[in-house]
Amino acid sequence: MSEIILHHYPRSPYSELLRIALGIKGAAWRSVIIPDIAPKPDLTPLTGGYRKTPVLQIGADIYCDTAIAIEAIEAALPGPSLFPAPLGRLHAVLALQAGGATFSQAVGSAMAPFLDRIPDAFFEDRKKLFGFDRDRIAKAAPHLLAQFTGWLARLDDALSDGRAFLGGDAPGYADCAAAMNLWFHGNFGMKDARTARLPHLAAWFERVTAIGHGTPTDLSAAEALVIARDAEPTATELVEPDSGFTAGQTVTVRTEDPGADAVTGALVRLTPREIVVLREDPDVGRVAVHFPRIGQILAPA
Repeated sequence: MSEIILHHYPRSPYSELLRIALGIKGAAWRSVIIPDIAPKPDLTPLTGGYRKTPVLQIGADIYCDTAIAIEAIEAALPGPSLFPAPLGRLHAVLALQAGGATFSQAVGSAMAPFLDRIPDAFFEDRKKLFGFDRDRIAKAAPHLLAQFTGWLARLDDALSDGRAFLGGDAPGYADCAAAMNLWFHGNFGMKDARTARLPHLAAWFERVTAIGHGTPTDLSAAEALVIARDAEPTATELVEPDSGFTAGQTVTVRTEDPGADAVTGALVRLTPREIVVLREDPDVGRVAVHFPRIGQILAPA
């Protein structure tokens, strides 16, 4: 199997989700540090224009969005599972919630006290992609913090029965997703303030943090492109007959974010769980770009 390569940057919360997941697996993986704003010229040949972080690469298979990257990690590496019993696949449902409105509340409330210290270029990039800016965050800050604090209190309630992790004795995908939100507050020095009256949550977060990130080693962006160019995609064809699309059809895929760029390619797989397109790029040859079905807009090109 080709090496697992994570294209990420240190302060990216969704990258932290995958770093913890790789830690649960005890994985050795390659780390490519990418810019936190567009353009990302060394990543675009792989993704075709997907702008969000992180991106997971295994050979010539490129996984955009943590929901599909988690599936790739689970398939590529033996246990421990990221979907341990008794929750099993319910881990993915909990992770979807943690990455939805709660994620926006967590990020907004963490950034609000430091808005004047965040570079203009960062806000210009995020305004184009997500539509938020300094003024919107500042006005919404009290509500965002109230909502995030309420979510943390609910987690503390869930952990008050003595369980070590959200699903029981073993950590899983849900723990990775929930932890990234509190971890982001830690980046701004506010973790202890958030957990001061939530002892079960504080102890759980320490257990998750102790998992670590596995064993990353640095890789250059240029080397990652060579790895993709020297490999062949492994995605197999499966387009469900009632989907309204056909295998080989040229399509576009873009996230639901208002300013998202579309990725164009030939449709290889389409199920209720995934979208995969094949695309050609002069720098890397043929690559398969994988997306989760949830959160993506698929359209004929």
